[in-house]
Amino acid sequence: MENEISIADAREQSRYEARDAGGNLMGFVDYKLVGPVIAFLHAETLPEFRGHGVAGKIAAKSLDDAREAGLRVKPACPFYKDYLSSHPEYADLVDAR
Repeated sequence: MENEISIADAREQSRYEARDAGGNLMGFVDYKLVGPVIAFLHAETLPEFRGHGVAGKIAAKSLDDAREAGLRVKPACPFYKDYLSSHPEYADLVDAR
């Protein structure tokens, strides 16, 4: 299953989406971009895809993209708060405001 997950920024919907090889939605995270800060608001993995690391892959891709774009991150979603606390490599992105 790992090779079947693709993550993309669906900018028109302000969310990152994970899809399988057939294009089926596996999970997503909603975000709000305000100036140089991206707030991750709500992460969800569809029930049939839970336990396969979908949310973690979305988080890693979205945080890597934030770094590349020079954005600060506001983890408003409990999943992102937990993810960031267990992945210190992204600590420099967190907006302290």
